[in-house]
Amino acid sequence: MDASRIDELITTYRDGLLNDTLPFWTKHCVDHEHGGFMMALNRDGSVIDSDKGVWQQGRFTWLLGELYNNVEPRDEWLELAKHGAKFIDDHCFDPADGRMWFQVTRKGEPIRKRRYAFSESFASIAYGELAKATGEEEYAEKAKQTFQSFIDHNLNPQCVEPKFTDTRRMRGLGFPMITIATAQELRESINLPDANKWIDQSIDTIRNYHLKSEIQCVMETVGHDGEMIDHFDGRTLNPGHAIEGAWFIMHEGKLRGDESLVRMGCEMLDWMWERGWDKEYGGVLYFVDVNGLPVQEYWHDMKFWWPQNEAIIATLLAYQLTKDPKYAQWHQMIHDWTYQKFPDLEHGEWFGYLHRDGSLSSQLKGNLWKGPFHMPRMQLTCWKMLESQ
Repeated sequence: MDASRIDELITTYRDGLLNDTLPFWTKHCVDHEHGGFMMALNRDGSVIDSDKGVWQQGRFTWLLGELYNNVEPRDEWLELAKHGAKFIDDHCFDPADGRMWFQVTRKGEPIRKRRYAFSESFASIAYGELAKATGEEEYAEKAKQTFQSFIDHNLNPQCVEPKFTDTRRMRGLGFPMITIATAQELRESINLPDANKWIDQSIDTIRNYHLKSEIQCVMETVGHDGEMIDHFDGRTLNPGHAIEGAWFIMHEGKLRGDESLVRMGCEMLDWMWERGWDKEYGGVLYFVDVNGLPVQEYWHDMKFWWPQNEAIIATLLAYQLTKDPKYAQWHQMIHDWTYQKFPDLEHGEWFGYLHRDGSLSSQLKGNLWKGPFHMPRMQLTCWKMLESQ
């Protein structure tokens, strides 16, 4: 990757984040009347559903704090992060059991809670950035408490009706993967004491249960003991999810100077790029079957925004760490395809959902799942990675 390409990419990622992505959200999603953020936005930024996803409250609050701490201490970013945290404090915890809601009304009235505790993971990293930005111990304590709630509930769910019986016990990639990323963030923001322990345990879980070297695959769902499950749920792979986990592990290897973790992350990327890259149309597919069979989910061949974001990060990081030219080639392939298809040149930001051939499926800019997280994290991570070369 030559100097001119690096300079071009830095400009694309930095200016896209600061002059396009962030202004789109700060202009359109901030609820000045009831607090928090309304993320269900149409193409032009107009609000089309006022309900608030709790994931996105935590994610955007985290992003604002991250930018304040690691890009520039702009007062507007800090005030908006505090604005988000106040809504989380006031409305996003169930006083009956201390767990967090998944979806609330515009005013903060609870709508539903999920069986898993990912709301807690995103709230914890938001509190962590605010603790670092303000020096206030209260935020640090909230970060620790919500992280512990995330861990405790996922390991031993309480007062939750199980989704499945014990007939076919399964484990998913999501919990160990998100644990790595959350602990990494909290180690950096508040020096979380047990961060390395949870990172190590989670990496071991992925290595021991989800990596299948004999078929060169990262399994999304396996049996309780890591066995393959020859049914729809067990055969379904999410290449973007595994690639996201790959760069979390590569990043840990980079920070520790641990070549074995770098190799593990690169291996995961190699396997899932081969399975996920659409050789006919380009881009990363959403779901594929481990045995090449039809997939049950009818959106399996769509191109969602976030797997492309994660592949952009993973390929760039793999190239930075190994200097293997194939990763530079893959990065250019996924970067160029994504930037040709997803940006909305008229209204700014990106569309989230394309058909397999790259044509537009929906004009939505945000909902309970899409908000200012994967894409701005990609822009920030790649910008800073390239600047450090």
